[in-house]
Amino acid sequence: MGPVSHRGERRTSVDDIFEFLHEEISTLQLRPGDKLSEAEVAARFGVSRQPVRDAFNRLAHLDLLLIRPQRATEVKRFSMRAIEKSRFLRKSVEMEVLRRAAKLCDGAGIKRLEVALELQQELISAEDFDRFGALDYDFHHALCEIADVDFAFEFILAEKSKVDRLCRLSLSKESRLPELVADHFAIAHAVMANDPERAVEAGALHLSRLDETLAQIQETSANYFIDKGN
Repeated sequence: MGPVSHRGERRTSVDDIFEFLHEEISTLQLRPGDKLSEAEVAARFGVSRQPVRDAFNRLAHLDLLLIRPQRATEVKRFSMRAIEKSRFLRKSVEMEVLRRAAKLCDGAGIKRLEVALELQQELISAEDFDRFGALDYDFHHALCEIADVDFAFEFILAEKSKVDRLCRLSLSKESRLPELVADHFAIAHAVMANDPERAVEAGALHLSRLDETLAQIQETSANYFIDKGN
């Protein structure tokens, strides 16, 4: 584990531990199957085991940790069945978000999407690929707000986080980003044109981009997966 960094105002030790470990897992500093010790994490943060246990439980709720009584806690491996379920649920919700966003998008929504696209294009031009994750989340959040279903973003965020680690395992992250940004342009332009069907078509294509990544990772990193159905 890397050094602890404190960003912004400190809230609670549970928040600090949760956010630190979430970042480590999401960025693959901690990889699927890696073991975590309550005692080691507690010592690192200078706290008792209880806040560590609480943070572990929050991460387990996000399907990122596997907590087993009397055995070491470990970073959860990927389950193809769970990935299929997550992608199905996310697609169902996100397609409805795009339909609604395309019907409701007004001048303010157009301006917001134009700003989002400009930031993403600047990112590609500057080759600042590490910022894409945050801009990607902002883009999908904007679509939910334009659709007047902001609550849907919490669901999309939860499902998206379950597969984001997979995207980081892609061997061609940089080469894929222009394609993903181009997808966002297609989605945004359809929404701004108040064309629900075109927005849904562009959104479905965007979500399908993970298919190739999944096949690649299963071939190169099979040890990161558990048996299908577990």
